[in-house]
Amino acid sequence: MLPSYYEFYNPVKIISGEKALDNLPYELNRLQVTRPLIITDKGVTDAGLVKTVIRAFAESGIILGGVYDDVPSDSSVTVVNDIAGVFRRNECDGLIAVGGGSPIDTAKAVNILVSEEGDNLFQFAGHDVLRRPLKPLVVIPTTAGTGSEVTYVAVIADPSRKVKMSFTSAYLYPRLAVLDPRMTLSIPPGITAATGMDALSHAMEAVTCLQKNPISDALAMASIDLIGKNLLKVVAHGRDEEARLAMSNAACLAGAAFSNSMVGLVHSLGHAAGGVAGVPHGVAMSIFLPYVFDYNMEKTAPDLARLLLPFGGPEEYANTPPAHRARRTIELIRALRQSLYDLCQLPRTLKEAEVSRDKLEAIARTAINDGSLTFNPVEVTYDDALLLLREAYD
Repeated sequence: MLPSYYEFYNPVKIISGEKALDNLPYELNRLQVTRPLIITDKGVTDAGLVKTVIRAFAESGIILGGVYDDVPSDSSVTVVNDIAGVFRRNECDGLIAVGGGSPIDTAKAVNILVSEEGDNLFQFAGHDVLRRPLKPLVVIPTTAGTGSEVTYVAVIADPSRKVKMSFTSAYLYPRLAVLDPRMTLSIPPGITAATGMDALSHAMEAVTCLQKNPISDALAMASIDLIGKNLLKVVAHGRDEEARLAMSNAACLAGAAFSNSMVGLVHSLGHAAGGVAGVPHGVAMSIFLPYVFDYNMEKTAPDLARLLLPFGGPEEYANTPPAHRARRTIELIRALRQSLYDLCQLPRTLKEAEVSRDKLEAIARTAINDGSLTFNPVEVTYDDALLLLREAYD
């Protein structure tokens, strides 16, 4: 059934392929970028991926404005201010984010400061505070999970106040996303598994949350199909370029889906577990996904049943009685988690993720105040959240 009203928006140009980076000079010229600043982290630099990007436009008329590769895993306003200073001193005119979620979020935040010519990032925090287009931002993901290359959100920490601030605006969308399998080949199995489950949680929550719509459904279902066919393959065989490209596309599709449909309780619990207990986001998504789907079953059974077709395949779908398809989808999620544990010891429980049991109450309190709960199909109380956390503990 169609919703009575919905909106869908995603203006990001996506180029994907085995040598997609080779098109970077053309795309930068199209965006009128002549002096880009690359924003990344030490891991990406050490893996040689920044050199790969630079080589892509080395023989063009484009001059590298600089490389900032000291972005931490949990970026802060201090880092954003530092990079904005580099951008201005080097007279850059565009940004290239190379990496996972932290470098991409950082680049989005830097873009706010240099475009608005400001020095107080947090005056732009919140929803739709920005009022004009920003400078061109190109994103080259080196993981296949966050989908940040096609989202309009950035999250940046303020250490002095011990808070994380969210920035959401249509102007934060990158102008270009480049999906090239060469950029993900060096990801170790554990991170490959965790980021893949992050993408799966985006896609599956996109299909089951309150703001879902036919376009986000189509993108999410395509993502789930790709993940079901390729995640175990890339964890076991990391140099498989075809499977790597499939996972990059899956993460991108899921990002475009959930940035319009939004996400729910899986992410609320995951955000809280990350903030309170330091659980990596993809690990938290993998842990909570089946428990939340069990909890939401009464309201989402028809949607969960539909997920069996892309996730389990046509034969699995046809051989499962209609009344059992939703439950079978959850069984297959649990089976995938077990396979990932067998391959790379991706945690299946909070205990395996080394979370202390005495932190469950704090995680529950934090989770019920998370904005993602707004879009969950079932209301959640503190007691509900705590019960789910206890079920997911061991």
